[in-house]
Amino acid sequence: MSKVVMYTSAYCPYCVNAERLLNSKGVVDIEKIQVDSAPELKVAMMERTGRRTVPQIYIGEHHVGGFDDLRALDLAGELDSLLAK
Repeated sequence: MSKVVMYTSAYCPYCVNAERLLNSKGVVDIEKIQVDSAPELKVAMMERTGRRTVPQIYIGEHHVGGFDDLRALDLAGELDSLLAK
C-alpha cells in the first residue's frame, strides 16, 4: 500500500472526513503533519502544494489535493488503484 501523508490542522472537519474515507479503504497509517502547530510547516505545505488550505493529501508521490479531490477520486473508482501502488 502506498504511503499516505496528510497536512492537517486541529478542528478541521474536512481533515476528519479525509481520514475516515482513507480508513474505510484500509489505510490505518497516515503520516499527519499538523500545520497549525508550527507556522514553518504551513509555509512548507504551501510551497510543496501551491495551496493554502488543509487537508492536503499525498498518496505516494502523487498530490491528491484536498478532501473534495480525494472523494472525487473515490467516486471515479480511481482511489483504490492509487492506494495499491
